[in-house]
Amino acid sequence: MKIYIIGGKAQSGKNTLGEYLKEELKDYGYKPCVMHITEPLYSYAKNYFEWDGNKENKPREFLQKMGIEIIRDKMGKKDFLLNRLYEDINILESFFDVFIITDARLINEFVDIKKKYDNVVSIKLERENYNNKLSNEEAKHITETEIDEYKDFNYIIKNKSLQDLKNSVLEIVHNEECLKDEEE
Repeated sequence: MKIYIIGGKAQSGKNTLGEYLKEELKDYGYKPCVMHITEPLYSYAKNYFEWDGNKENKPREFLQKMGIEIIRDKMGKKDFLLNRLYEDINILESFFDVFIITDARLINEFVDIKKKYDNVVSIKLERENYNNKLSNEEAKHITETEIDEYKDFNYIIKNKSLQDLKNSVLEIVHNEECLKDEEE
């Protein structure tokens, strides 16, 4: 089993990169699954707070408050979202051989996933000079800033265009396949 974990700030293209990666891995014969660390938070927003699921009106303030201020800080459950992710991987690994996690934001997410699993590829996605339309408070939140402090990425991609993202995916998958071949 292999895990790709993609991190970046809001609107950097993480989900798009994840979908490109999924399609490329299928072409190599893998069975990839795209996952989100924050899936439980989205479920809460949809099931209990009337969010319609439309990513255009994502309840970012709610997601930040629920994930950090309530679950992590108030309840002291720093690993709640990761533990839920691990349970899902354990359930789904009978059906998929590659997991693509497209919403890492915090250092402990990268560090803990790399500790738990042997075959992890970490990717940081950057989109310079892009207006992600976050409020000042949302932009200063730990989920938008902490990733800048983490330096142990396997790949750093500059999102300049959709074609650049596709080319980066081709390069990453090719590199990872070459590394796999060298190990065998």
